[in-house]
Amino acid sequence: MAYTTVNKSTDHFSTTTYTGNGSVSTALTTGTFQPDWVWFKNRGTTEAHLLMDACRGATKYIQSASTAAEGTSSDKISAFTSTGVTLGSGPETNENSQPLVCWSWKANGQGSSNTSGTINSTYTSANTTSGFSIITYTGDGNSGATIGHGLGVAPKLVMIKKLNGADAWFITGTDLGWNKYLSLNANSAESGSSNNSFTGTAATTTVFSVGSDSGVNGNGDTYVAYVFAEKTGFSKFGIYTGNGNTTNPPFIYTGFKPHWVLTKANAASESWQITDLVRDNAVGGGNGTGARLIANSTAAESTNTTWAAVHKFSNGFSPQHNDGVTNMDGRTYLYIAFGQSLVGSNNTPCTAR
Repeated sequence: MAYTTVNKSTDHFSTTTYTGNGSVSTALTTGTFQPDWVWFKNRGTTEAHLLMDACRGATKYIQSASTAAEGTSSDKISAFTSTGVTLGSGPETNENSQPLVCWSWKANGQGSSNTSGTINSTYTSANTTSGFSIITYTGDGNSGATIGHGLGVAPKLVMIKKLNGADAWFITGTDLGWNKYLSLNANSAESGSSNNSFTGTAATTTVFSVGSDSGVNGNGDTYVAYVFAEKTGFSKFGIYTGNGNTTNPPFIYTGFKPHWVLTKANAASESWQITDLVRDNAVGGGNGTGARLIANSTAAESTNTTWAAVHKFSNGFSPQHNDGVTNMDGRTYLYIAFGQSLVGSNNTPCTAR
């Protein structure tokens, strides 16, 4: 069994599905905690994925499927509350009669400046229990610059988006190699750091490193970084290899039942796929069927039951088809998974399913 410091995953991560009403100042309860990072998608239409966080403020948004600079609007959400957010009337977050989803992560409020690196962050909001932090910073243009993440352990994954201008998302980490990156906004294969995005230096218990590329560290440019450390029984990041077999597909052990899984073929041009247990059960009749969204596309939720299904078990997940998105023979895939612990530090087991 997996023992973890996270006794209740729902104190740190939640998936909320709801139907929009188009009304300004609608209260949306997303869980039992104040969400510090929220990711919205209108499941019924081609509206953009929107991401907001407590460091930048509720009215500041970026888009997972776009290189666009940060936008500002109270029409998306206007505030974070102790148990959720206050919605505006925008179609991305509250279109009348449309099905929507909000994924929420807890950090530590707006946070404060972290001075551990060569660049002092504007804000670092760190949840050391769940291994997640949000960092805003201003670049200095120096290759090898470091930024404090506040987690106290070395992270496995870093996501960076430029805020004050158009640029790609940059995702790097242990499993890709700290000299490579993927772009959340594109279906492109991983790239090396020939453009000086990263230096190949692994993140430490205090800082992560960036190169001099304008996408991650332009002099005077502003950025947000989402940083993740792996926590036993709650989060898992890694690489798996597809086998193209629908009878005996690969099984990826996580040590917990994944509630949210993001996958991407790291060396091939395929989409970023998101599945979660709440939508699985509500839309597809359970366990990964008919409930997929694509992070690098504004497409509505897929109802194709024979494409890229990801079944979720008590201790891991398994791609069920022989598609290129999740399970082509010999192809490798990056995955990010969050879920519920099997046994917490209070020795209370969850129900295996």
